[in-house]
Amino acid sequence: MNTNRTDGSLYQHVQNGIATIEFGHPASNSFPGVLLDRLVKALDSVSDNPEARVVILKSEGEKAFCAGASFDELLAVTNDVTGKEFFSGFARVLLAMRRCKKPIIGRVQGKTVGGGVGIIAACDYVMATEAASIKLSELSIGIGPFVIAPAIERKAGVAALAELSLSPTEWKTAYWAQEKGLFAKVLPTIGELDKEVDLLSSNLASYNPDALIEMKSALWEDTPSWDGLLFDRAAISGRLVLSDFTTNALAKFRKG
Repeated sequence: MNTNRTDGSLYQHVQNGIATIEFGHPASNSFPGVLLDRLVKALDSVSDNPEARVVILKSEGEKAFCAGASFDELLAVTNDVTGKEFFSGFARVLLAMRRCKKPIIGRVQGKTVGGGVGIIAACDYVMATEAASIKLSELSIGIGPFVIAPAIERKAGVAALAELSLSPTEWKTAYWAQEKGLFAKVLPTIGELDKEVDLLSSNLASYNPDALIEMKSALWEDTPSWDGLLFDRAAISGRLVLSDFTTNALAKFRKG
């Protein structure tokens, strides 16, 4: 599946108890707001679908997994209201992943930046290729990964969050991400990755669906504050994006 539309694409289907959600965008699978909203609806749909027992979340192509939020939409932010709304898009996705009743398997075939790292962290089990390095670049333009930070901290801990966020120009390898708990397995090739994803999803789909639902709930029981916290964090980012530092940093891209 390929796409050249500015709003991206999203495909979902359920087969043999396995729901697959695949998103795509020509800009390295980045997320404009409309695509984030579609992902939320897709997650809610498979959560309520009795035919789905497990979810595979993946992106199209063989290169980047996700380049985070749409840079064009970031450049279009002009006030703190639109700023908060821009950053709330990923907050809504993380909350949809949390409330999804079914375990979510992340299939990560390539590099991931910014909000995409938050999506990885909010998956319940992630497998990746050796090419799947990650980076949180937000501080380099004067903002921070505030919305996705709780997801990364929950999965990898404060130390890993600090190392990622305070080195915004440095790519961390897939094996680093595995060591910190963001990836469960790292495979040499996409072909081997897909075999492992298929095996795990098939196994999970064969288990007691009620037990899977209870296990998913147990994994997330320490996150009741997220409903308010993530939007408070979105407001922080929405203010910072209007700061002189960030305005000047983004001006270089506008000129380009």
